[in-house]
Amino acid sequence: MTDIKTTAEAVEAAVLPDAYVVHADPNAPQTAEQKPLPPEMCDEPIEQKSPAQWAYERLVLYIQNFEEQLDGDHEIGMGFAGGEVGVMRIQGIGFFAPDILTFYGEDMDGAKTQLVQHVSQLNVMLRAAPKESEADEPNRIGFRLAAALDKGRPVVSRKT
Repeated sequence: MTDIKTTAEAVEAAVLPDAYVVHADPNAPQTAEQKPLPPEMCDEPIEQKSPAQWAYERLVLYIQNFEEQLDGDHEIGMGFAGGEVGVMRIQGIGFFAPDILTFYGEDMDGAKTQLVQHVSQLNVMLRAAPKESEADEPNRIGFRLAAALDKGRPVVSRKT
């Protein structure tokens, strides 16, 4: 079944950003890529924003979303990509077009971790990490990512 859109909906869809994420856990909390943009972010067309402004606005969404998932005993911290930030057990990967990638997971101590990175700075080293001790099977997010690609990725629409 094909969606039929009005001309106004088609024009709106053409200027709104594309966002996508796949998580290992199908019941993972919603992430910034899956939530509607706040109305104030839509007041100014993206093409009128500087790359820095647009990156800043999306980073704010990531920070807010990350903090929503923290308990009362934790606050947000940040490790700088390219520094000694350690290893992350990958639990999700997403993007926020046109230029932001994000990696969701936890470090080897079990701390919730997220890396938000500009595509021009993409530099990822994949490492074998011990599976979580209580898990029966190792998490294989690569298979979930590939399955989503095979199906034609279900892009989260920001247009509705």
